[in-house]
Amino acid sequence: MRELSLNILDIAQNSISAGATLIEITVDENTQADRLTVCIADNGRGMTPEQVRTVTDPFYTTRTTRRVGMGIPLLCMAAEQSGGSLDIKSRFGQGTTVTATFVHSHIDRPPLGDIKATVTALIRMNPQLDFCFIHTFDGRSFTFDTRQLRVILGDLPPDTPEVAEWIGGYLDEQEKILSGVLIPDEND
Repeated sequence: MRELSLNILDIAQNSISAGATLIEITVDENTQADRLTVCIADNGRGMTPEQVRTVTDPFYTTRTTRRVGMGIPLLCMAAEQSGGSLDIKSRFGQGTTVTATFVHSHIDRPPLGDIKATVTALIRMNPQLDFCFIHTFDGRSFTFDTRQLRVILGDLPPDTPEVAEWIGGYLDEQEKILSGVLIPDEND
């Protein structure tokens, strides 16, 4: 995959297929340490130790709709090609955490891509699930958590067009503030 946000989407989809009700997506960019860490954690079914050992094999998949699974193997390859690594921790019946680290400045590191669109799409396509997105860049960070949003919205689902549009706009604004493109208004 050309962008890490597409890998995140694929792994989050695996989490959804595993029955997760909460998916946490963390992106930590630390240019001082020259590290980019992407972590996707869920509370789904988890995997057995045997499944964890074989999940990086493209010819292993739990899906019945196809015979190969490329998401995790491609993420692993991208991390290793850019001086990083992939770590998978899973407990059967409790959930899975996939952590990919990259050398931030490495020429072969895939770009993060449109993470805002990825998170927004996940929320719109799965309004019954909860997502927590944390993005940190050189110590500055923001968190977007649908559990907090549900308290504010009450019975209004997050896939309502106006709410989804607001979510996309909010994430876009926060990403711009994080990258220094937009200066936050002190009155907000």
